[in-house]
Amino acid sequence: MQTMGSTHILLTPEESRKADAWAIEHGTNGLTLMEAAGKAVAEVVVDYIGTPLEAGGAILVLCGPGNNGGDGYVAARYLEEWGYPVTVMGAAQLKELKGDAAIMARRWQGETLPFEKSRFKGFSVILDALFGTGLNEAIEGDIAEVISAANDADAFRLAVDIPSGLNGVSGLPTGTCFSADATVTFFTKKPGHVIAPGRFLCGGNDNIHVVDIGISGRCLTDIKPFMFENTPALWGGSYPFPGPETHKYHRGHLLVLGGKEPTLGASRLASMAGLRVGAGLVTLAAPTETYPIQATALTDVMVRRFDSAFGFLGIMADSRINTVLLGPGAGVGEKTAELVHDVAQRDKAVVLDADALTSLVGRLDVFTQDGIDNIVLTPHDGEFSRLFPGLTKEQNRIFAARSAAVSSKCYIVLKGVSTIVASPDGRVSIASNAPAWLSVAGTGDVLSGIIAGLIAQGMPLFEAASAGVWLHGEAAMKAGRGLIASDLISTLPAVLL
Repeated sequence: MQTMGSTHILLTPEESRKADAWAIEHGTNGLTLMEAAGKAVAEVVVDYIGTPLEAGGAILVLCGPGNNGGDGYVAARYLEEWGYPVTVMGAAQLKELKGDAAIMARRWQGETLPFEKSRFKGFSVILDALFGTGLNEAIEGDIAEVISAANDADAFRLAVDIPSGLNGVSGLPTGTCFSADATVTFFTKKPGHVIAPGRFLCGGNDNIHVVDIGISGRCLTDIKPFMFENTPALWGGSYPFPGPETHKYHRGHLLVLGGKEPTLGASRLASMAGLRVGAGLVTLAAPTETYPIQATALTDVMVRRFDSAFGFLGIMADSRINTVLLGPGAGVGEKTAELVHDVAQRDKAVVLDADALTSLVGRLDVFTQDGIDNIVLTPHDGEFSRLFPGLTKEQNRIFAARSAAVSSKCYIVLKGVSTIVASPDGRVSIASNAPAWLSVAGTGDVLSGIIAGLIAQGMPLFEAASAGVWLHGEAAMKAGRGLIASDLISTLPAVLL
């Protein structure tokens, strides 16, 4: 079996169909693509279950009425040729099939049985080749009952292309959905493979297999994909590696707005994260009342005192400061909103989190002004719904984040189980490496500091935000269960590129 490796490009189902069409237009027969797809599926099955003697039971292949079903018929044929006992159940009669799927169904020499959920006992493997991405409406009736029976069966479940009943873009079930232990897809992953809950219904990151079926990557020039899995392959080319002659001012100067009690730790976490990720200098601007506490607690970060927005802007006047982080522990209210607006007018990159975001509800119009193109917003779902209430009705988090980025002209980091980074130019990255134990207080402050620290070093904003999210997840994996936010700062060096 030939695999494509960990490609970071994601194609929507529509774009995947364009890739198939491009391959056919450039001389690859559709039957050839289907033959390669079905054979690859069969090879993955064998990789999981071993030899026919080791398999422990028969293989059930559920074939739908379209090309996904055609892939299933090919897989069944190969598995039977290799000595495995195979049973095929078809959602449509042979005379109802069309095109390449009909041809492949005729090449299957075994019997094709009608759907009957009571016959699911005794199978060691159930192969879902029903609909894949070819159906975006809820599956109902007999087929829904068959899928439910398959999910309840004591068998290894593998999906062809994507589990039937799962939306290939949003990663959300449309209704009854096949729950796969592993998935085989072709040429590239789809967004639904990466974003939760889709990636869990596909079997998880390590069990989603991308196989090469003969489609050339040259088709991507015409398709122009805009969605990407967030891995170093996406942003590694712009990652800031210091050279032998690099000094601290080459690595950027980050300014963090310090807050008031009881959240003093938030700005400290953000400051230390920015320093750990490589910023040459980090300054925490602390109000006079908290200055002694912050200056005592921080030894590696410079701490400066200020007493008003004018004083903070005065600190910002230092031309060596190129990035500003506002929000962690800053306090919610009109003063914070006004300070954000004033800072945005300066020629510096700005990362906004926490209290700054809450203070900006209903006030995002300032960022649509000409000349302001360097703002990063890092909301969780609740903050996002307040900032962009017109988009919260969209169940598709990907397109909600993308629409928000385009309309606000800001870079959006929509935090969650699958954190999404969206750029005003329409690009989107989706992270899939964050462990469940990352959901603890203070980790968002660390993330904003990592992103700001990368931007301070000259990394473009979309790439910096994507890299920050990935490093954040990797540091959490390194720290392990029981993580608290400050652990991320300690483990971060071990995952830096």
